[in-house]
Amino acid sequence: MGMFTYEALDAAGNSRKGQIEAGNKEEAASKIKSQGFFPTNVREQKVKGKAQDGQPRALKKKKKGELTISIGGVNTKTLTTFTRQLSTLQDAGLSLLRSLQVLEQQQRPGLMKNIIAGVAEDVEGGSTLSDAMAKQPKAFDRLYVKMVNAGEIGGVLDLILNRLADFLEKAQRLRRKIIGAMIYPAVVISVAVSIVSAIMVFVIPKFQEIFEDFEITLPGLTLWLIDTSKWMAGNRTEDQTIPGAIWVLITPFVLFFFIKLLRKTEPGRAVVDWTKMHLPLVGTLIRKSSVARFTRTLGTLISAGVPILEAILITRDTSGNWVFERALNKVHDSIREGESFAQPLRETKVVEPIVVNMIDVGEETGDLDAMLLKVADNYDEEVDVAVSSLVSLLEPLMVVVLGGIVGTIVVALFMPMVKMIESVSQQ
Repeated sequence: MGMFTYEALDAAGNSRKGQIEAGNKEEAASKIKSQGFFPTNVREQKVKGKAQDGQPRALKKKKKGELTISIGGVNTKTLTTFTRQLSTLQDAGLSLLRSLQVLEQQQRPGLMKNIIAGVAEDVEGGSTLSDAMAKQPKAFDRLYVKMVNAGEIGGVLDLILNRLADFLEKAQRLRRKIIGAMIYPAVVISVAVSIVSAIMVFVIPKFQEIFEDFEITLPGLTLWLIDTSKWMAGNRTEDQTIPGAIWVLITPFVLFFFIKLLRKTEPGRAVVDWTKMHLPLVGTLIRKSSVARFTRTLGTLISAGVPILEAILITRDTSGNWVFERALNKVHDSIREGESFAQPLRETKVVEPIVVNMIDVGEETGDLDAMLLKVADNYDEEVDVAVSSLVSLLEPLMVVVLGGIVGTIVVALFMPMVKMIESVSQQ
């Protein structure tokens, strides 16, 4: 028999902590449930320097040359592959430690290999998998750790890992579709801006010299074009120290970092996220992808056995959108007071009525997790349609805008040339 410390939620959703004596972790979880609590974290108390069997535990030393330095976090594709493989090995009956060691051996040197090695070492030292993963935030976020913890408590770790892999794959697929749709217009706009900038800096000054040689009166549109060309080249006035072309080049980066800095503050996040959801053309796409993300996250957590109040908090923290965070806060407070999920969500007006109605039906039938996942699948399809529509709309829109810019340049240069031809004809 051993002593276990636990964290749990009571019927009112309040957090409880305590200790209980049991033969193993599963028995401890059963005893906690028999007291009317829902365990969220169960861990065995360890005697310092002793293994589970009471024998001294040898410290595992890293071999020389194994340490690698990596910057950033683990990408989603690598994490998804690891999760799927770990699920397969657990389903095949391998021990958790052996599974981690196998996955560590097949990894290439880098951040993920170091992380798996760290997790395996902690598990060998007596930690639970979720506790070991919680120490590696570069790979495993809060959502991942909580789902693994729920799988450990319920004894269905292989099933939970399989669901996690499905969740990561679908989230990655949605993100890839959106990014892929934005690549084409971004490349076209970048090339167009580069060409127009080159015309303004190198071509327009040549025409200006020709116009000055003929000493003709230039139309207002042509004068404006020449002034813009001088500003782009950096010789409009003696006081101008930075060419306008440099400003055109760095403006997107300045705007990007300004928005990132603005999102560091709570009011800034509110303004940026609300504005993104109400932008023309892309606002609908952002709203639909946000709904798909929050419903899939919440549905996956609830189906994994995570208590609904904790699942809502995790979903709120991983939604990535202030508008949805505020809405989920209201839903959380409502459920904690004994009310329904659907009504406070309806009052926030951040999702369409069909989403609220489907969640309402899920609550009534007791299949809230399944209904949330159906909503997510439906919105994934709507995102596909929205992406296709956006690309179809952007193509003619870019043609019109670029045609207008080029047409303005051509007209501005053609008007004085007509006067030059008339002047030559008269002579």
